[in-house]
Amino acid sequence: MEPAAENRKIIHLDMDAFYASVEQRDQPELRGRPVVVGGSRERGVVAAASYEARQFGVRSAMSSALARRRCPELVFVKPRFEVYKEVSRQIRAIFAEYTPLIEPLSLDEAYLDVTENLKGVVLASQVAREIRAEILRQTQLTASAGISYNKFLAKLASDYRKPNGQFVIRPEQGLAFVAQLRVGEFHGIGPATAARLNQLGVFSGLDLRQQSEAFLRQHFGKAGGHYYLIARAQDPRPVRPDRVRKSIGNETTFEHDLTSYDDLWARLVPCLATTWGHAERLGLRGRTLTLKVKYADFQQITRSRTLFAPLQHREQAERLAHELLLALLPVPLGVRLLGITLSTLESQEDQTGQQLGLAL
Repeated sequence: MEPAAENRKIIHLDMDAFYASVEQRDQPELRGRPVVVGGSRERGVVAAASYEARQFGVRSAMSSALARRRCPELVFVKPRFEVYKEVSRQIRAIFAEYTPLIEPLSLDEAYLDVTENLKGVVLASQVAREIRAEILRQTQLTASAGISYNKFLAKLASDYRKPNGQFVIRPEQGLAFVAQLRVGEFHGIGPATAARLNQLGVFSGLDLRQQSEAFLRQHFGKAGGHYYLIARAQDPRPVRPDRVRKSIGNETTFEHDLTSYDDLWARLVPCLATTWGHAERLGLRGRTLTLKVKYADFQQITRSRTLFAPLQHREQAERLAHELLLALLPVPLGVRLLGITLSTLESQEDQTGQQLGLAL
């Protein structure tokens, strides 16, 4: 039986700079140096950056060219996803010693419901400490944890003591904690949505809490209902160990409407790279690629192509996205948003007849 929402003890575990940390662990000469996992070519994208690289403003999903400009001493390392998946399985096994309620988000992060944990540990913060210590012992890698009474707050908390730390938001602290945040710091509110909220006079969690649900739904649709709840430090979503991912996508809203092919393609490529990188991290491939376009008048259309076999290389996905975009040109109005989604997903190991273990 699932615990009542108000009584849950939720941990969000997040490995610290996971891919880059694995590379620094396995290649001692990289320790202490700014390391990026990803392609070094001109159109390459950063999949992960070490903390040394982050000090220069290098971030995941950034173009490799920009990353190199920010840090000329950057060391590029090709990703080894099979290694990352194996480490992820090790970590997942540690989680399973404490609870069966594990919801993976990617290879390097997961939610755990430890309300009734298998070892009978009363404090969720103690469970998190034990798990982090065991991860370090078995993998020589560090993890950070956020602990709270719901998923939204646990996710926020895990960023507060990074790297190699943990932070607790107790029930009596939730409202005050959310109130002092900028809306752009809310998990799930991206830069474009934060800018729209700012235009509506909403800058902080307190400002957001003062808005009615009807107002937020009017401006943000279904997401407005979620914003209404999280502004009140509420999140009824349970940890779902059987969560099946149906699609992986990324979209971006532009400050100014775009009309030219060059501008549209230049903005679509990083969007596709982010989507593909996420699929890589999860060990998934998709047979369906969908292009989403929202015009200046807010009319929205999608165009899809489904293949017989899953896309295996990012270059294939780029060619398909390029064809879908070309078919829409010239655009009847300026474009305010572009998005790319991969669906009809299969794991890479399923494609070879093997079963993929649940990843962290």
